Amino acid sequence: MVKTSPPLSLEEFLKQPERKPAFEYIDGKLYPKPMPKRQHSLLQSELCMAINAASKPNKVAYAFPELRCTFGGCSLIPDLAILDWDKIELDAEGIPVDDVYIAPDWTIEILCPDQSANQVTANIVHCLKYGCQLGWLVDPRDQSIMVFEPDQLPTLFQGEEALIVPNQINLTLCAKDIFDWLKLR
Repeated sequence: MVKTSPPLSLEEFLKQPERKPAFEYIDGKLYPKPMPKRQHSLLQSELCMAINAASKPNKVAYAFPELRCTFGGCSLIPDLAILDWDKIELDAEGIPVDDVYIAPDWTIEILCPDQSANQVTANIVHCLKYGCQLGWLVDPRDQSIMVFEPDQLPTLFQGEEALIVPNQINLTLCAKDIFDWLKLR
């Protein structure tokens, strides 16, 4: 008879030291977060800079790359977790508290070639279920961005149509702008 160990609880998972690669905790199971490659890293970096350039000066939101967010029985690590400024928990000195126990207000996932699109989509939907207002699934393979909003069907963006961004962030981007960042010449 094979003896199996009981599933790890979320509380037990969070007490463990971070692993490399990092793991997400979803429905009692651990899923390794894929190590990003060059295109993924470039898109993640450029998106983070663009969002923070548009939102940080007015203190409306902040984009965090690879930030663990624990809520709704899961512990996810979106490629970008954007939090409204007033939801960034600070300590007495005004320094952000490390642990985040809320859904991001805007989540962005950049699909890696070896990732399951369905699993990543499920993560975005989980965020929406727990208060997230916007989700993007960026797919470099076909240069498209699927945009998710609460209680609506997703919308696919390609080319030069302006993407949906939170109202408080003064940012205009289209899929073409984002994928043009990959052209370094």
